[in-house]
Amino acid sequence: MSSKKTIFFKILKYIGITMVSLLALMFIAPYVFADKINAEIKKVANQKLNAKLDYSESNVSFFNHFPSLTVSLENFKLNGSAPFENEKLITAKEVAFGIDVPSLIFGKSVNIDKIFLSNANINVKVNKEGFANYNVYKSEKSKTTEKEEDSSLKLEKIEITNSNIVYDDLSTKLHFDIFGFNYLGKGDLSKAIFDLSSKAKIEKLNLLYENEPYLMNKKVNADLITKVNVNSLSLVFQENDLKINNLIVDFKGKFDFLKEGYKMDFILKTTNSKLHDFFTAFPPKFISWLDKTKLTGKTDCILSLKGNYIASKNIAPKLELDFKIKDGSINYNQSPATISNLNVDFDTQLPSLNPDSLIIDLRNLSLNIGKESLKAKLYSTGTAVLDVNAALNAKIDLEKLNRAIGIPDIELKGMLVANGTSKGKFDKKNGLFPVTNAVINLNNGYLKTKYYPNPISNIEIVSTISNPKGTFENLKVVLQPAQFTFEGNPVFIKANLSNFDNLSYDINAKGTLDIGRIYKVFSQKGLDVNGYIKADLALKGKQSDAEKGNYSKLKNSGTLEIKNIAFASEYLPKKFLVKEGIFKFNNDKMRFDTFLASYGQSDFKLNGYLQNVFNFIATKNGILHGSFSLSSKYINADEFMSATVKNEVHEAVNTTPDKPTTETGVIVIPSNLDLHFTANVQKVNFNGLELKNAKGSLNMKNGLLSMQNTGFDLIGCTVAMNATYKSVNTRNALFDYHIKATEFDIKRAYKEVKIFREMASAAEKAQGIISLDYNLKGRLDANMEPVLPSLSGNGVVSVKNVKMYGMKIFNSVARKTSKESIKNPELNQVDIKSSIKNNIITVERFKFKFAGFRPRIEGTSSLDGRLNLKMRLGLPPLGILGIPLTITGNKDNPKIKIGRETEDLEETKDSIE
Repeated sequence: MSSKKTIFFKILKYIGITMVSLLALMFIAPYVFADKINAEIKKVANQKLNAKLDYSESNVSFFNHFPSLTVSLENFKLNGSAPFENEKLITAKEVAFGIDVPSLIFGKSVNIDKIFLSNANINVKVNKEGFANYNVYKSEKSKTTEKEEDSSLKLEKIEITNSNIVYDDLSTKLHFDIFGFNYLGKGDLSKAIFDLSSKAKIEKLNLLYENEPYLMNKKVNADLITKVNVNSLSLVFQENDLKINNLIVDFKGKFDFLKEGYKMDFILKTTNSKLHDFFTAFPPKFISWLDKTKLTGKTDCILSLKGNYIASKNIAPKLELDFKIKDGSINYNQSPATISNLNVDFDTQLPSLNPDSLIIDLRNLSLNIGKESLKAKLYSTGTAVLDVNAALNAKIDLEKLNRAIGIPDIELKGMLVANGTSKGKFDKKNGLFPVTNAVINLNNGYLKTKYYPNPISNIEIVSTISNPKGTFENLKVVLQPAQFTFEGNPVFIKANLSNFDNLSYDINAKGTLDIGRIYKVFSQKGLDVNGYIKADLALKGKQSDAEKGNYSKLKNSGTLEIKNIAFASEYLPKKFLVKEGIFKFNNDKMRFDTFLASYGQSDFKLNGYLQNVFNFIATKNGILHGSFSLSSKYINADEFMSATVKNEVHEAVNTTPDKPTTETGVIVIPSNLDLHFTANVQKVNFNGLELKNAKGSLNMKNGLLSMQNTGFDLIGCTVAMNATYKSVNTRNALFDYHIKATEFDIKRAYKEVKIFREMASAAEKAQGIISLDYNLKGRLDANMEPVLPSLSGNGVVSVKNVKMYGMKIFNSVARKTSKESIKNPELNQVDIKSSIKNNIITVERFKFKFAGFRPRIEGTSSLDGRLNLKMRLGLPPLGILGIPLTITGNKDNPKIKIGRETEDLEETKDSIE
């Protein structure tokens, strides 16, 4: 017995010694090998990474990630690869590398077999050209004949805790955020081909495509097995079970990295899932609805993405969604009405992610509410030319439907009866419309929204749509009648429209509509309208009669009165207000008896008429004719510059889009206007010019604005001008004008006229009177500024009693010739002829007398101030003897040489953007 005790205590003793030794080794080893480990870590970073790595301090321990021996880098920072080398890819409180202990003790190099990442922010970016910031790992170079021991990454485990990932791909317009990310991956990552077993948990997942949210604040749990091929940069997702909130999803596929993009073959599938669980994966606004809704039924859903994505070659994969609901039911907030027998069989395909190739196949949509039912089918291909096959059969109480579904912020009532089929192509260019036979009736309708306290009520619609032969010519729409009541005012409309190739119309409309209040019912974002319209119209005729001028065959009559119509849109720089407008219809004409309007600071009073109004409204190619007398106290033309809006999206964790930024554009003249104005405007502001008492004739036709015999007062003188203007696009416009100004003050012109300062910068200190007779044409940029290289023209500047003070050219000439009296010359009764082309002003020879001298000047200068002039300074008394000079350099630093040799200035030609 005592021998057994002795053996037992010896065993305990050896175990104790071993444990103490191991503990001692675990405490001592990090200090013994710290320098070697740190050196090897830096060696690995230098050899394997092509990005900047930084950290505050490192420590080695067995206890940080027991039982692994790890080197921990605190406050870790790793920059991205080009072109993101100055931006952070990874920042982390700690990055720890697990060390293979035998390689540390016995090997010449250290093997890293584990990576631990905690409290990290990983910011992945891909630019529009497809270049990513995560290519920080250097590719393997071909092996040399001389074998060399090297530090290596032989990973068997990756662990990430409490981290965030932001992925922003501008090439695919895909963005997702992952918050509260925990991940454990195991596998022999040192092999060329290996299986990676992973467990992942996400507290919050946001996914956006083209800045539209698809998944927001979703919880995800995943068990994944992924086959990784390092040599071919390929990932095969073999067994992947995901849980998005309560929805269980199977995910399989393959992802290959290509030279300029990706090759994808993904299938995301859920089978026989509960309809309620399916909706838990939807955006947040559906979740609040789901909390009050009882859903039953089963659903199948398959989402696939297959093909190559190469942004530079405009190659994209095929997206397909197949969705089914079987025997579903919906009841919102314990409503007495329940949608039952809900069945949906829907498939949509988007080849090459091209909207023009869109295929929609709604094989079945059917539901019941009590004894009432709705059934629909739809198959369509394309968008530009739509090929459709649709059927609708419905008899449904909209109030019951509204309550059963729980449509938010809207109250609907009325019995909807709709029966119809439509089959064929919709191709407006070739006059094709699907063969259609449909009846849509609504009885005792009612619409109320949260935006306005009162409803649109007593809605009655009786309508038929028929087209037996599949062309616009055979299309017929009958609305007889349609009526509704809003704010106690009834509105009645009857319409009979046929032959949409040569529209035959018979329309009666009567009633008063408060535009401001009805706008509030729908609360259209980006639009703000006020005022009211009162109509009593009877319109009858054919489009062809309006086009051919057979006005006696048109039977258009009645009045349209509008007051205080204020219209504002995000696409218009200012609000347009029609204070008062009374329009009388007489066959083809719409006469303006009174029209008072304002736009920003501008005011207008119009009298006249419009012609071909109905044809203009009803057809794309209709031309609106008209003639008006226009009077105004003030017009600010700069306020009419078009505006283009663009959205900029944050590229960081915050996914809220920036506010739209507005870029200016040129004034765009629509091509379908043929309008004539006789104008009398007291004051016009345009691009820094203040014009007074503007009178003349203005025409708009074929997108061209022309002014004839236009006169106005500018800087105290009378100006006569003929001009044309035409927009090329929203950022470019062409102009051509002839201007004649008699005796204006040059000093005042330099001070008040911007284009004069730009084209005659040398006149900064000049004084006196000049006259101008000039032709000029060119291009305007998006700010309505002249593009200098585009300018061309010619004309005469007549100089009368002009004194040139402090001009650097004459100062330099005076110094070079030692003739001080030439510093401040005076010019009187001199005509200076010049021409402009390719940024160069060519001045024809002119001469003048001053203080006994007889200077003669000719040559060229550029619009940006470069000089290449010839000058002959004729000496007193008669100028027979003279000094030849060349003037080069620029207006701020002219260079004077005695002699005749000059060098041509380089021309600058214009090209439209």
